[in-house]
Amino acid sequence: MQRLLTVILACLGMVGALAIDTYLPSIPAIGRAFEVGPVAVQQTLSVFLFTFAFMMLFHGTLSDSFGRRAVILIALGIYTLGSVGAALAPSFGWLLAFRAMQGLAAGAGSVIGQAIVQDRFSGAQAQKMMSHIMMVFGLAPAIAPVLGGWLHVHFGWRATFWFLALFGALMLLVCWRLLPESLPREKRHAFHGLAIARNYLKVLGHPQFLLLSLSVGLAFGGLSLYIGSAANFVMEILHLPETAFGWMFIPLISGMVIGSAWGGKRAATHAPAAMRAIGFGLMALACVLNVGYTAWAGNTVAIPWAVLPLMVYTFGLAVAMPAIQVAALSLFPENRGLAASMLAFIQMMSFALVSGLVAPILFDSAFKLACGVAVGLAASYAAARLAGLVARDVHIQK
Repeated sequence: MQRLLTVILACLGMVGALAIDTYLPSIPAIGRAFEVGPVAVQQTLSVFLFTFAFMMLFHGTLSDSFGRRAVILIALGIYTLGSVGAALAPSFGWLLAFRAMQGLAAGAGSVIGQAIVQDRFSGAQAQKMMSHIMMVFGLAPAIAPVLGGWLHVHFGWRATFWFLALFGALMLLVCWRLLPESLPREKRHAFHGLAIARNYLKVLGHPQFLLLSLSVGLAFGGLSLYIGSAANFVMEILHLPETAFGWMFIPLISGMVIGSAWGGKRAATHAPAAMRAIGFGLMALACVLNVGYTAWAGNTVAIPWAVLPLMVYTFGLAVAMPAIQVAALSLFPENRGLAASMLAFIQMMSFALVSGLVAPILFDSAFKLACGVAVGLAASYAAARLAGLVARDVHIQK
């Protein structure tokens, strides 16, 4: 049963990842179809990410009041309708509107999935479960752009959105039949606006939680920088065709899957602080390798050397992040859904800002991208260290 739950929760997390990555090979074709420039087409990603991040503030809170399962089912229905609308979009404006609709619903599974883990598990077991979910979930970004490129070449860009609609409908059926409710009625919170607002303020006023969430968001920023720059990185910098996105995404995600498997096995024997130290050390090594290689190669970066440091980075990311996420969510045992929403919101806002604002500034140069990842990692480490200092000060005061 635990394995089945892991697969279901990981697949729910894939809903958003697939909506981000599957259509990336089609970005130039969408621009040509609607006669808009590359900056405008980039907004199909930015609009999705901003609505995705915004609604993450509320998915967990709604699930605290109405149950985990009901909110997931409704969100999957809305996502599927948005995907059908995007596939049929008659104009660029309608495509943006349906991408926003997708974004509003796509994050429910990943947010509420974290709350479900906390409902059913604790401590090392919860950390192990999160690692296993990340390991299965990691398959989506590796497969999605390869599948998207194949669909685009053979059937056109609209086929990618039909695929997303089919996946959403399939997950709706699976969750309706197989996903149990993890939050009994007696543990739910009444849906009162003032009480919910107070809970949000309580979470927002907790400096340790905010610093841990920011650390997660900034570390994932390195991943989002390359995902937001994927079309330019693959086709302009590496000079590869639409069907070759696997050269970037398979190493990128393989590192995350292998790191999640390795970290999950050691969650019970290694302290969270040790896992964080190992993860940050590996990410720092990846940044040194990436910056060094791109500075040396200049405009002649090539595979596999241009992507191998990314594999090391995501391995370290998968080792460090579950421990930080569990530490953040454990600060609010009575409001797990809300805490999961805030954690996911901060992470996705970082993703959206990096993909929509930072990536277009840096995606013309492999060296600039490498430096961007290094800066984000340094900021992530600083936030994690500050969170530790805050926790120590609170402990001393008590």
